[in-house]
Amino acid sequence: MQPTTEHNAPARSTREAQDADEHAHNLTNWQQEYDQLGGGRFYGRIDEVALDGCQLFKEHTNRSLRQQCNVWKDALWLGIPARAADCRINGLEVGSDQLMCRPGSRDFELMTPDAFDIYGIVIKEEMLLRAAEREERTLDLHSLEHSPRLTVPQEQLDQVRGLLEQVLYRGTLGLDSEHQQQLASQALLELVANAAQPAAAPSYAHRRKVVEQVKAYLAEHPEAPLSIPELCERVHVSRRTLQYSFESILGISPLQFLRSARLNRVRRALSDPQQTSPIAVVAADSGFWHPGQFARDYKALFGESPSETVRRSR
Repeated sequence: MQPTTEHNAPARSTREAQDADEHAHNLTNWQQEYDQLGGGRFYGRIDEVALDGCQLFKEHTNRSLRQQCNVWKDALWLGIPARAADCRINGLEVGSDQLMCRPGSRDFELMTPDAFDIYGIVIKEEMLLRAAEREERTLDLHSLEHSPRLTVPQEQLDQVRGLLEQVLYRGTLGLDSEHQQQLASQALLELVANAAQPAAAPSYAHRRKVVEQVKAYLAEHPEAPLSIPELCERVHVSRRTLQYSFESILGISPLQFLRSARLNRVRRALSDPQQTSPIAVVAADSGFWHPGQFARDYKALFGESPSETVRRSR
């Protein structure tokens, strides 16, 4: 759907997708890659309003995902789940009274459940600082670099959710783009200024390090036929530590991570219109050596066969 624009009004757009990675590229000026974790056909939708130096959106995804994200430079992103949900940012669970926060040009990872809705606000840092100056407040943006989660009073979170619904779907009492931008920056300033920065559990750093080591090894050896005992040996941890680390940081088992990461890698390759290799060769490049089992696993995760993916991408 094409963006709709009115005189002196913010640019609005709605984008829908039937593939998780296609959906990842539908958010303006973000660098993202999504892996589908939940089984079945995917559907995603993004409703977005573009203001001067500010981006507001609501994102819906029907399947659980692992999202690798990066926001545009010199900006700040706040993510507010539409309702309480089992989601994580950089391996940290997000409570019902918390929001997610990341500065621009920083890689971060989200784990989101089935049927997930999230509001997003991205704003240029200079605009937020100007808003703080107008209100005669001190705002330390550098302190947010180490705080992926912020704890905020529940009433305030609900107020911002209501404001975003108003801007995205009903307009804001006829306000023009400039005044809506000021309203958004003021709301974001209130959230950040009143937020507390919770500490991670003592075991967090070690468990995340284990998970990152496994990710790095799999990225370097995409075709290797690995087992859980082999992964334990590679990263020098016990099977229990490996299991606890993945369940704590990603909310899934190491085996589920391994299988889903490789299946999504195959799907990205098969979705490339320039890709001409046989499906069996593409699958083997990601460690799937048994075509029958691969085809069953692929259809269970994505709700379609590998050949259907190829036909749809051509």
